[in-house]
Amino acid sequence: MKIVVTGSIAYDYLMFFPGKFTDSLIADQLESVSLSFLVDSLKRQRGGTAPNIAYTLALLGGNPTIMATAGQDFGDYRAWLEEQGVDTSAIIEIEDDYCASFFVNTDQDHNQIASFYTGAMAHAGRLSFAQHAADTDLAIISPNDPTAMRNHAQECKERGIRYIYDPSQQAARISGDDLRHGLEGCYLLTVNEYEFRLIQEKTGLSPEQILDRVGGLLVTRGAKGSTLIVDGTEYEIPSAASEQVVEPTGAGDAYRAGLMRGIQLGLPWPVAGRMGALAATYVLEQVGTQNHHFTIASFIARYRQTFGDDEALRELLD
Repeated sequence: MKIVVTGSIAYDYLMFFPGKFTDSLIADQLESVSLSFLVDSLKRQRGGTAPNIAYTLALLGGNPTIMATAGQDFGDYRAWLEEQGVDTSAIIEIEDDYCASFFVNTDQDHNQIASFYTGAMAHAGRLSFAQHAADTDLAIISPNDPTAMRNHAQECKERGIRYIYDPSQQAARISGDDLRHGLEGCYLLTVNEYEFRLIQEKTGLSPEQILDRVGGLLVTRGAKGSTLIVDGTEYEIPSAASEQVVEPTGAGDAYRAGLMRGIQLGLPWPVAGRMGALAATYVLEQVGTQNHHFTIASFIARYRQTFGDDEALRELLD
């Protein structure tokens, strides 16, 4: 099964605020907010939803392809991804622009305030599966230029490509109509619990109405685990608890990667979900979205230690 990952390619600027954002918010003055947070650290990391997902997929042996646009500053990043086993042949470089930039500030409670500059990502709507990845079996439409996300969903529908719709942080930017279009007929809708509520509000759809329109639904809830609903069956997926949580950026992308590798291998849904939960934990234990590393053997060993033995995991070893 060929997996194609669409989404942003970016450099992440990660900052840490040694307090709580909520301490600076005044309840009766939220209509006019002007705040500045003095941060203790700033780190520049490789990021973007597409490489984040693809990197963890590659660690798990998934051989993913990225279809996205990048800037003139992408050369070293491309070489690094290829060294990790990611196919970059469908990444198109825009010569007169730079890679997108993600600026995120995290407080001591792991709340985040973020901004995103589109850069070369604004050209992603030009790309098509027909031209760049015609043999796609399963795609994920992760946060990207809104036009690209709509175009990719439409093309998947037309070409009969199964796709995971993952609006994530773009749920705040995308219109209700575009959210409806993206989730309608998708193989799986993946969101966190806040994004799920936001999608309901923007589309006017109830949870039941959303479930009627999608093949399946994943709702993640951080340390409280996640819920996976497929074909009317609900699976509660526990988190892979860690006492070494350092920074949450990119954990959701890793979850998608673990889940997709499970789908690629034809594993039972609960196993695929637990693979996602464990993959996310590796990211939580590092600063940056692509600084974690594991072998397949060590991943399986930790899975068994966390969730117990499962014969289905032999598919990973094979």
